[in-house]
Amino acid sequence: MTFRITGLSPVPFAHLLGLSGVELARHGVRRHVADSKPGYPDRIGLRDVEVGETVLLLNYTHQESETPYRASHAIFVAETPQETFDQVGQIPSALMTRVLSLRAFSPEGDMLDADLAEGDAVAPTIKRLLAVAGVAYLHVHFAKRGCYAARIERV
Repeated sequence: MTFRITGLSPVPFAHLLGLSGVELARHGVRRHVADSKPGYPDRIGLRDVEVGETVLLLNYTHQESETPYRASHAIFVAETPQETFDQVGQIPSALMTRVLSLRAFSPEGDMLDADLAEGDAVAPTIKRLLAVAGVAYLHVHFAKRGCYAARIERV
């Protein structure tokens, strides 16, 4: 089974780029300068930003369904302009180097299954969860902090 992994679109965050710290605070957003790599996984390009690069820390609603699984959490987005990660059958290094929580959802947004995976176990776990009856998509979260990372769909 082939799968497609996508990062977030930069469009919803464009209005935040370049704002002062005071202006960001009005939006509940904080700017950080990356002081380690890995350490600041950008959700648009699905990469760990370089040391010295700035990221915005903000709350993002990643599961918008009107179910008990509606959810939001903190994420990083890089202030450096970039394209959304959108690849078929390829797992970005930001996902391969962390323990992941993979959550399988129905079209209505109900969680049907979930599992943890790391490294070489990620692709087989993705394929197994996408094969579960009724699963429409997966959400990937970084297991340690629980932050949303990416979306995965069948191709």
